[in-house]
Amino acid sequence: MAKVHPNAAVAPGPTITSNPSADEPPAVLTVWRKSLLFNCDGFTVFDAKGNLAFRVDCYGASGHRRAEVVLMDVAGKPLLTLRRKRLSLLAEHWVIYDGDAADPAKSRPLLSVRRHVSLRASKTLAHVTTAAAAEYVVEGSYGRRACAVRDARGDAVVAEVRRKESVGDDVFRLVVADPRRLGAPLAMGLVIALDEMFAAGRGSSLLRRTWSAA
Repeated sequence: MAKVHPNAAVAPGPTITSNPSADEPPAVLTVWRKSLLFNCDGFTVFDAKGNLAFRVDCYGASGHRRAEVVLMDVAGKPLLTLRRKRLSLLAEHWVIYDGDAADPAKSRPLLSVRRHVSLRASKTLAHVTTAAAAEYVVEGSYGRRACAVRDARGDAVVAEVRRKESVGDDVFRLVVADPRRLGAPLAMGLVIALDEMFAAGRGSSLLRRTWSAA
């Protein structure tokens, strides 16, 4: 039986190129689309050594349109809070905040993730803007677990979702190619936003117009 978490180093795929200006080496995470808690939906994330790195525990039925999702560390401390924007008439729009964003007045937004909407076929899934106004684009297919986060010019891949062999769609790799530009927690936050936008049962049509529930 294939293991969920990795137990050996994973060689980068052909679309990942080294960034000589990066201070940290690429990080490889294994993402399991399942919570370890009973009656919870969510994610369990392992680092390259097989140690638990992040967790997401969402109560309620799987496939339910959520207004908020929290990414936690191993001890359950909130690292990021994702909130669906209100009145996203043309496309789903999520904002990722630092830590526990229980108080909106004190919440610090880090990323804005807006679903791409087009009447034409497009490989673009979403547009990402950071608090520092840096822009990224997500291209590929989240459903097939084959998508990449590129800078706005398309010159460099900063993170990538890849299939993990022989374990199905609920277990996949998240390769953080440039942690200096998009760290592992934020890259995982982006995966959560993509999952809310494109996962089966949540309306995967790229032409779908979204009324936000929150």
